[in-house]
Amino acid sequence: MITQRIAPDSRSWPAGGRPARFGAVFVVVLAFSLIFGIPRTVQADPLRDALDGLVMVIADVPNDARTSDTLGSKRRGAGVAIDDDGLVVTIGYVILEADQVRIMDRTGKVTPAEIVSYDHETGFGLVRALAPIEATAVKLGHLADHEIGAVLYAAAPGEIAAVELMEKRPFAGGWEYLLEEAAFTSPPIRNFGGAALLDESGLLVGIGSLIVPDAGHRPGNMFVPIELLPPILGDMLAFGRSTAAAPPWLGLYPDESRRGLVISRVARGGPADSVGISPGDRILAVGDDPVTDLENLWRRVRAYGPAGSNVPLRVFSRGAEREVMLTSRDRRGWLKLERSY
Repeated sequence: MITQRIAPDSRSWPAGGRPARFGAVFVVVLAFSLIFGIPRTVQADPLRDALDGLVMVIADVPNDARTSDTLGSKRRGAGVAIDDDGLVVTIGYVILEADQVRIMDRTGKVTPAEIVSYDHETGFGLVRALAPIEATAVKLGHLADHEIGAVLYAAAPGEIAAVELMEKRPFAGGWEYLLEEAAFTSPPIRNFGGAALLDESGLLVGIGSLIVPDAGHRPGNMFVPIELLPPILGDMLAFGRSTAAAPPWLGLYPDESRRGLVISRVARGGPADSVGISPGDRILAVGDDPVTDLENLWRRVRAYGPAGSNVPLRVFSRGAEREVMLTSRDRRGWLKLERSY
């Protein structure tokens, strides 16, 4: 075990987010020769075996994809093998709208892969290698088995760090995303997209999604709890998506600010665009219920029912308040997924 931060090879992190340059309160780096020749010091144990299940997911996204402007057209992220037939779980934005996907295993071999599924509600994505890869299947654990303050391990190709579980709480994102419970760890790792959150037994308890400034009042990462995967895994494998009713999608991207919920972007051709909502408008209420934060906003919107339901909003636009009625949609119908599935 090496008690210093080791800078991974620059190839070990692609476009999953900006490299973080935070001063860590504590970091224990376990170096390993996964892909990029970093010397391995972890001896034979369950945690080391789990590291052998890490891969890199490489995705090419057409320039005309809905998400190419915000997420890029060349994406890379970590992934974790979860069976012996090349099935890999990653964070969904790495593969969203991709038309080509490849997997790089710990030997450096790159293998073509297919997209199996993307689930917006959890954020998980599944891909499967089209030929054998050198990756040991990692067993799924339970984030619920670990209390606040527990030491876990955040791992991506070329990077692994001991992290503290700072919080378990709801998370709401400006892309109409709501998790009832997410895991927040610190210090942050820079290669967070699709990273594995492992316990000391080598069980997978989370998949990395974001770098955040407020993981228990410290910079850190947000992980999606892995126990959200088994209930939908059968549907994802059989149908490419969960068969649960799709949540309502409005096609707007608000940010929390001192002025309230300010819309930063509007999806072209989406429900919000169709009623004239524009960037810079503020969301004041859903129906008669005032909203000032993302979590409350998405809860109020979802209370009106699944995709296809009418959602009344009160917005402040061009110096005046106005009421608008949006007919929500299934977000998948707006994304260009036919090339991916």
